[in-house]
Formats: sequence, C-alpha cells, structure tokens
Amino acid sequence: MAVMLDFFFYNEISPREKLGPTGRTIEANLKKRINAVIAIMRDMEKTQTKPTVAMIESLFQTEEPKKKPLILEKKFVEEKKEVRFREKKNQKNEL
Repeated sequence: MAVMLDFFFYNEISPREKLGPTGRTIEANLKKRINAVIAIMRDMEKTQTKPTVAMIESLFQTEEPKKKPLILEKKFVEEKKEVRFREKKNQKNEL
C-alpha cells in the first residue's frame, strides 16, 4: 500500500483524478477518422481521378487511319462502272 501511495506522490497524480481517454476511446476516434479519410478518397476517385484518366486516355488513343485509294485509282474504277456512250442501232440497215 505504501508503494502505491509513493507512486501517486512522485508522479503528482491523484487516484481520484481521471487520466484522460482510455485506449478504447482513442481507438474508436481513430477508426472514425480513418473511415472519414477513406470516404473522402473514394469520392475523389469517383468524381476526379477516373473521369480525368478516361479523358487523357481518349486523347492518346489513336485509330488507324482508313486506307483511302489513290485519286487516279478512284477515277479509273468509276470510269469502268459508268457507261458514257451507247451505240445507236441503225434501224434502216437492219430492215
């Protein structure tokens, strides 16, 4: 008993005095703050990070250019398809 009284005397504390928050209350407060930080980070990821990454990726995506035929080739193909002149049948010679 004397040792206990000496402890309180040397450390200048009273046995009736509250020493502050206990380990459980400190842990509960830390968990609340950590959960709040996690919620903030998730919100930032949804509203800022993912849309920004998507925009940047869309800027850097390159599609292969469509292969266009040369102008000369295009004209040549069109000329073959179109019939510009037709022969007239001579009706007098056929009779």
